[in-house]
Amino acid sequence: MMARRSLLGLLGLAGLAACSTSPAGTTPAPRPGTPEPMPLRYGPDPSQYAVLHLPPGDPGEGPEGALPVVVVIHGGYWRSAYGLELGTPLAVDLTNADVAALNVEYRRVGDGGGFPATLADVAAAVDLLATAGVEAARRVGRTLDLRSVVLLGHSAGGQLAAWAASRARLQPPAPGADPVVVPKGVVSQAGVLDLVAAAQQDLGGGATQDLLGGDPVTQAARYAVASPAALVPASCPVVAVHGTADSTVPIDQSRRYVAAATAARGAARLVELPGVDHFQLIDPAAPAWRTVRDEVLGLLR
Repeated sequence: MMARRSLLGLLGLAGLAACSTSPAGTTPAPRPGTPEPMPLRYGPDPSQYAVLHLPPGDPGEGPEGALPVVVVIHGGYWRSAYGLELGTPLAVDLTNADVAALNVEYRRVGDGGGFPATLADVAAAVDLLATAGVEAARRVGRTLDLRSVVLLGHSAGGQLAAWAASRARLQPPAPGADPVVVPKGVVSQAGVLDLVAAAQQDLGGGATQDLLGGDPVTQAARYAVASPAALVPASCPVVAVHGTADSTVPIDQSRRYVAAATAARGAARLVELPGVDHFQLIDPAAPAWRTVRDEVLGLLR
């Protein structure tokens, strides 16, 4: 007989699929003149890559035309069932709004991920902007503004985005210590932001325990360096957008994080969307995504 946690994990993945015939929304048509997306590698594993999307523009615009960047980090409870295709519609929609977008893939549980690999991959992908990202943009006559970077993450990607904004608080050998690129802000879309609570509630059928290799008692040190709620305040403002009808990641996750961050005198804000479910936040056709996009663009201004 299948173990209870394994069964819950499968049910959790089935629930993700059942919430939407396609968890990712339809990809908008890119504007005329949009460059082809550029895959960039940050490691030898097949999952260690990101895709740079740039808006249309005139080559040779120079530093005054430097592009702000949004780093898009997909969710899926850190498991290999889902990949960066969840972030592609968002990346294209953002380029249509005249910003660059780096859509990140990373090693996930079941495909070489877990602690510390998943965290280290996201840190490396963000820092890739300062090297391969800048070079790739330069090849098509564009410039990236690394002083204006916002991290955007959905679900488990919200955890990774908020964590990446706090990694300056970590000391080596913790994964992600000594960041090269420091974000200007974070928007978490229904993020799993308190990993201790997520484990206690068995969200995703043990997804947090699978990521960190155990529960908050047996792996307390890992939870302390991976949970955004344990690393407040972040180095930049964090906006947590969450739907009240979310049955995949309860809104309590965002409420807990914002309460902890503000208690630590951090800049954090909760945007509750009445009646919105988990996947409307990543559907470019949904009003919920337009709220998210407005928050992202507001942080970039």
